[in-house]
Amino acid sequence: MKTGDQLPDFSLPANGGKTLSKSDLAGKWALIYFYPKDMTPGCTNQAISFSENIAEFDKRNAAIVGVSKDSVSRHDKFIEKHDLKIDLISDEDGQLCEATDCWVEKKMYGKTYMGIERSSFLVDPQGVIQAVWRKVKVKSHTEEVLAELDEKLNQPQGED
Repeated sequence: MKTGDQLPDFSLPANGGKTLSKSDLAGKWALIYFYPKDMTPGCTNQAISFSENIAEFDKRNAAIVGVSKDSVSRHDKFIEKHDLKIDLISDEDGQLCEATDCWVEKKMYGKTYMGIERSSFLVDPQGVIQAVWRKVKVKSHTEEVLAELDEKLNQPQGED
């Protein structure tokens, strides 16, 4: 997936017994971010950073949705443990991870395995991907996303 592509259609189970779909995000900006696993240090720091800045995203009419292959019950525990303010989708069969090219071959300690590449997609209200981040570094990512969102929101709109 790259800038200018349509976000793939999806309808997947989410925290709190909800189902989230692409159509639920229509009409607002959305950051769809993919992460390897609930309760791990980097993923926890990323989710907490987005949650701590949720008011900034709300001001910009932007939703934040995390995606991993964890179960809904694990997402619910993750949200409760860290008081997260974002929605988390359970993509247990990996259909959305694969459709967005986030299910990739990884290497650690000389072993090769398949896993989720930490990636983010900024999607406009029409469902078009406006920015892509691959191999995300957690530390400054929230600020990068907000800056990119501000830049997109401040661009002059084209004439019809």
